[in-house]
Amino acid sequence: MTIRSVIRMADWTIKGDRTPGASGPVYEVECTTCLEASDADERPRPPEDWALRHTGHNPGHRGYRAIIMSFLRVTPAPGNPLHQEAP
Repeated sequence: MTIRSVIRMADWTIKGDRTPGASGPVYEVECTTCLEASDADERPRPPEDWALRHTGHNPGHRGYRAIIMSFLRVTPAPGNPLHQEAP
C-alpha cells in the first residue's frame, strides 16, 4: 500500500477533453412519447434522420429529447502543486 499526499486546497480547471485519442461529442435522440431512442453516433445527422423516420412510422410521435454527451478533463491549474505533472 502506498501513502499519498492529500491536497486539501488547490485550483483545478475543467474543460473539453482535447487529449490525443479523446472522443468528440456523442449524439442521440429519444422520443418523448414512447422513449425509444436512436443509436448514439459521433455525428448529429444519423440520430436526426432516425427521429424523422420514427415520426414517419409513428405520426403522433413528434417530440424528441436531444442527448449530447461531451467528454471533459480536469487538470491542475497554475499554482496547484501537481500543475507540472499535467499531461
